[in-house]
Amino acid sequence: MLAYPAIDIRGGRCVRLSQGRDDARTDYYKDPVEPAIVFAQAGAAWIHVVDLDGAFGGAPLNLPTLQRIAALGPKIQFGGGMRDRATAEAAYAAGASRVVIGTRAATDPAFLREMAKAHGPRLAVGIDAKDGFVAVKGWTAVTALKATEFAQEAGELGVSTVIYTDIATDGMLTGPNWNSLEAVLKVCSCGVIASGGVSGTEDVVRLAAMAKAYPNLVGAIVGKALYEGRCDVAGLLKATGER
Repeated sequence: MLAYPAIDIRGGRCVRLSQGRDDARTDYYKDPVEPAIVFAQAGAAWIHVVDLDGAFGGAPLNLPTLQRIAALGPKIQFGGGMRDRATAEAAYAAGASRVVIGTRAATDPAFLREMAKAHGPRLAVGIDAKDGFVAVKGWTAVTALKATEFAQEAGELGVSTVIYTDIATDGMLTGPNWNSLEAVLKVCSCGVIASGGVSGTEDVVRLAAMAKAYPNLVGAIVGKALYEGRCDVAGLLKATGER
C-alpha cells in the first residue's frame, strides 16, 4: 500500500476544504509547489494533486502548476475538471503520471470504457460518496448511483484504480468511514485508494492492516493531517512499509 500526500489547488493556493465545501476552506501555502518540495524531499513516490478550480468550473486551470510539481520527481496523480479526453491528454502532457476522472466517468460508461482502454493503469476513477451515493461536479450534485454499484461497474469497464472518498469525513480529521470503505473493497475488482478523514499515522497503520485482508486496498491519500502537523511523510511511508 502506498501513501499519497495531497495538494489541493484553489485560486493558485494550496488549500484544504472541509467536506468539499468551498466556504469551509483553509489556505496553507501561497504556492502549491512549496509543500510538494517537502513531500518530494521526504521521499514520497506519489503526490495526489487536485485542481479544485477545475472541479468546480469544469475545466482545469492549474496545469502550469502541475508541470512545476511534476518536475520535482515524484509521480503525480492529478484530477479536477477532467471531463473529456483532450483535457486528460493535456494533463498527461503537463506531467501527470495518472489522471483522475470523476463526473464524466459517473455519467458516461462508454467514455469511461474508452479512457480505460486507452490509458490503462495511467487512469483512475474518483468515486466521491455522500451518504452512499456518488457526488459529481466538485461534489455540488449528488446522483442516484450508489458508490458500491459504481465501484463494481468501474472494474467491469476495465478501470485499474479507483479513488474512494467519503465526503462526510473529508477534511474532518475524524478517521475514514471504515464501513463504507470496506463495502467498496468487497465489490471492487480493481485497486482502491482510500481518501477522506485520515487523522494521522495511526489511521494509515490501520489501513495498512486492512490491506492484508483486502489486497485491493492499494493506497491512502493524506491531506489535512499533514498540514496540521498530525503526521509527516516519513511516518506515513514507514506505516505503509515503503520505508
